[in-house]
Amino acid sequence: MKPSGFELDRRLSADAHDITNLPLCNVRLMDNKLFPWVVLVPRVADVTEWIDLSREQQHQLSDEIAIISHILNALVTPDKLNIATLGNQVPQLHIHIIARYKGDKAWPNPVWGGAAEPYSEAELRKFSYELKSALDSLQLA
Repeated sequence: MKPSGFELDRRLSADAHDITNLPLCNVRLMDNKLFPWVVLVPRVADVTEWIDLSREQQHQLSDEIAIISHILNALVTPDKLNIATLGNQVPQLHIHIIARYKGDKAWPNPVWGGAAEPYSEAELRKFSYELKSALDSLQLA
C-alpha cells in the first residue's frame, strides 16, 4: 500500500530495483554490481531533507539505516560502508548505503558518476532474494 501522496522519483525508480518496504522506507538495489549499493527512500510525501521528517520518522530512518548496514555487512563483508544523502540531482530524500572494498573500481574515491555495470538477471535475482530474505526474517513490517 502506497502512503498517501508518496510518489517515488522516476530516476530512483529507473536506477534502482525495488526489493521491499520497511515500516518507513522503500528498499531499492542500485543497478550497479560493481558496488553492492542499497537505497532507502522514506515513503513520505514531499520530503527532501532529513529535517523534513518528524522526530519519530527520523528515529525510524536511523534504525532502518542500521538494519540495512548490518545486512550488507553480513552478506558482502565490505572493507567500508559509505552512508550518504546528497540530493543534488534527485531532491527526494533518499539514503545511499554502499559497500566498498579497497581496490574496487573507484577506491578510494566516491562512486558517483563513475564505473557502472548492471546486474545480470541471475545476479539481480540472487542478490535481491538474499536482501529480501534477510529483511523478511526480521519481521519488521
